[in-house]
Amino acid sequence: MEPFTLHTERLALRPFAAPDTDEVFHTVQDPDILRWTTLPSPYAHEDAVHFVEQISGEGLRTGTGFHFAVRPRDGGPLLGAVGVGLHLLPGTWELGYWTARPHRGRGYVTEAAGEVIRWVLTTHAVDRLIWRAEVGNEPSRAVARKLGFTMEGVQRAGLVNHGTARDTWTGSLLPSDLGLPALHPYLPAQADRDASPVPGRMSVPPSSLPS
Repeated sequence: MEPFTLHTERLALRPFAAPDTDEVFHTVQDPDILRWTTLPSPYAHEDAVHFVEQISGEGLRTGTGFHFAVRPRDGGPLLGAVGVGLHLLPGTWELGYWTARPHRGRGYVTEAAGEVIRWVLTTHAVDRLIWRAEVGNEPSRAVARKLGFTMEGVQRAGLVNHGTARDTWTGSLLPSDLGLPALHPYLPAQADRDASPVPGRMSVPPSSLPS
């Protein structure tokens, strides 16, 4: 898939590329990013190269993961990152994000993630979008709630961070939560079956998206 750019009122989002490498390296030195993510710690320049060229590049080429650099719409510094990628189950994608320390508290990543959610739900075959964060990561959970995720509970040993299995908060967002069609019709549990299943449809394949 060719690189492309998403826009919001304030922001431009495009897949990470080689020119972003040095800025990624310096931004990720922030102790909070290293504490609450599963990125390597200490974070070397080679890790930034691997992320930009292998993880982001391969995800874009295969259409299985999209890692967006978040910048001001008219150009400027790296404000944060938003990524969305295929999970283990068909039709399930996972959302992740971080914000550069100097730019926190301004709603940039919430705004960017909202656009990424809209994009992936309208261009890919999705039944369920999930969010996970280590228990205690209150800022990440606050963003997920603003984005409309339903908190589903605690997953024991839900991720491995710095060699230790950690419990995670988990949440989900369904296409039907935003009035959008899904890959499959959704039949809620018995208590909610008064509502009709939401019709599903296949999405436009990534290769047909405009640049």
